[in-house]
Amino acid sequence: MALQLWETLKEAIPTYTGLSPATFFTVLALVLAIYYVVSGLFASSDTHHERPRSFEEVPPLPPPVQLGEITEDDLKQYDGSDPQKPLLMGIKGQIYDVSQSRMFYGPGGPYALFAGKDASRALAKMSFEDKDLTGDISELGPFELEALQDWEYKFMSKYVKVGTIKKAVPVTEWSTSGEADSTETKDEAKPAEGISSEKPAAKSEESPSEEIPSKVEAANE
Repeated sequence: MALQLWETLKEAIPTYTGLSPATFFTVLALVLAIYYVVSGLFASSDTHHERPRSFEEVPPLPPPVQLGEITEDDLKQYDGSDPQKPLLMGIKGQIYDVSQSRMFYGPGGPYALFAGKDASRALAKMSFEDKDLTGDISELGPFELEALQDWEYKFMSKYVKVGTIKKAVPVTEWSTSGEADSTETKDEAKPAEGISSEKPAAKSEESPSEEIPSKVEAANE
């Protein structure tokens, strides 16, 4: 059955196309190849057109807002936990808006623990320990300070500075206590009212009991 169908097809191809069976199948193969190539080009162009649509759906970032001078506690509010607030990070007391790099500094990012903090010490040491998440850069070596300087240059060139960190001034009680002590000292040094500070004068005259023996001695002589 199949052989008879093949013989019939071989006779029909030259009759209707004027081509030999080998030439006919070669042309058919070329047509199919061209079809797949063209369909692939149109499919890729469709995907290229769809990608910008997905990017257009992402809302643009709001412009950076200048915060001025804030405390470290206030800076913790901008760690990315609230998507309505900008993503901020501090370095050497300067605050930068890193919202455009939320994939790195936002929740789930590799540097998420640096957000909302002055992480100068951690950046200098490339440390992810909680004890190094501070702006204290004392006792750092020259290589660590150089690494921190490179980080600062990177932030200055890439991100917008939006404020500075207000350093907490330790409250000392020496002035208050000193004033109190000085007041007490003055009060102690001042004599009480109504009491004379002068010592009683020494008696200049001899008592009668001392004069009698001297007169008796003179009489006996």
